[in-house]
Amino acid sequence: MTATIPQIRLANRTFDELEIGESASLTRLVSEDDIKLFAATSGDVNPAHLDAAYAATDIFGHVVIHGMWTAALLSTLLGTQLPGPGTIYLGQDLRFRRPVAPGDTVTATVTVREKGPEKRVVLDTICVNQNGKEVLSGQATVIAPGEKLSLPRIPVPEVALRSHSRFDQFLERAKALPALPTAVVHPCSPEAISAVIEGKLEGLIEPVLIGPPHKIAAAAEKAGVSIDGLRIEATEHSHAAAAKAVELASAGAVHALMKGSLHTDELLGAVVAAQSGLRTDRRISHAYVLDVPAYPKPLIVTDAAINIMPSLDQKRDICQNAIDLMHVLGVPEPLVAVLAAVETVNPAMPATLDAAALTVMAARGQITGAKVDGPLAFDNAINLDSARIKDIVSPVAGRADILVVPNLEAGNMLAKQLIYLAGADAAGLVLGARVPIILTSRSDTLRVRLVSAALAKLVAEHRTSATA
Repeated sequence: MTATIPQIRLANRTFDELEIGESASLTRLVSEDDIKLFAATSGDVNPAHLDAAYAATDIFGHVVIHGMWTAALLSTLLGTQLPGPGTIYLGQDLRFRRPVAPGDTVTATVTVREKGPEKRVVLDTICVNQNGKEVLSGQATVIAPGEKLSLPRIPVPEVALRSHSRFDQFLERAKALPALPTAVVHPCSPEAISAVIEGKLEGLIEPVLIGPPHKIAAAAEKAGVSIDGLRIEATEHSHAAAAKAVELASAGAVHALMKGSLHTDELLGAVVAAQSGLRTDRRISHAYVLDVPAYPKPLIVTDAAINIMPSLDQKRDICQNAIDLMHVLGVPEPLVAVLAAVETVNPAMPATLDAAALTVMAARGQITGAKVDGPLAFDNAINLDSARIKDIVSPVAGRADILVVPNLEAGNMLAKQLIYLAGADAAGLVLGARVPIILTSRSDTLRVRLVSAALAKLVAEHRTSATA
């Protein structure tokens, strides 16, 4: 006899109702996401489950799902079907017969074997794969419910796995290069000095600490890190630290700048000063390089931190800076979407006019190395279905690598929405000067700070190679 349980409600089988030989089953298709989710919730990161290269050398020769994931199907049956709600799980013995791999279909079955005193029930438990081969077997002992229950099935929350792996390639490329001599400007907070030390340990930067030595030492002590052996350029305050960092970069003593615990305006004011030696014919601009879990590739949002209300000429530089960065990251012809609120030109909306002008400038060679299109609204810039519904014919729509925003407010809000609502990681870099500038926030995670340093290292190496 096989129990048939309505799927809308959970109904149990009381001890008195249970019959010897009665059974219930469920079937699940095993996916790679099941493995990742189980690892995330259990903390079991055994490489046999998660590392395909390692698993290929293991006894089974391929990735296998956690054995307890399969066993959990039996618990599901006992708690929701047979006997169902009200069951108390007392014990379970398990014998693992065969490995279960992604793509397998597992059918779990529990069958009433015997009934005993105090409402105790023993059930045979078995799981088989799509070929009928036994993968798990055993017995469970439960206390069956004494009261008949029929309860609404509680909706479970949707689960989305957020994988932040798109930055891994940049970190690995950067680690393979010599450490980047970097002036760290005013690293006088525990977060700033911790990122410096971690960047050095990872082989990303060779830091020169610039600022008041006593404040740097106090920050290091508070962070629990050692700055022994690191070069320190003593200055009285943050303004002097910024000036000293620019001086070192202009002289070629360092090849990058890194913001510590000073205001962005202080650092960039020194960079763009007339006599800094770091200015180029380009407008400097900020680029957020984002790893958005819901998007299939790295995404740049620019400019969200420096240029408040950029002119058309400044937007051209902002656009070109981001394109050049994408080239360094390995995208030979990035797709640039110039954003506005709508995807049609409207004379009453200046952002649409600038977007159209930038598109023409790219077609005329004033912007190079990318396909540029605009105006595009955010939805049809990053979503193909949205672009198709609106009948937008564009080489960029739905597939953008770079989003150029109308102004700083729009860019800042967009980037932070992606960070805080979409779970994006966002590394920050300032472009357009003679050296890359690592621009991070106090709220950035250590990983984001390291990725920002890695990006600066790749940019500096590219420039060195280009001029060699």
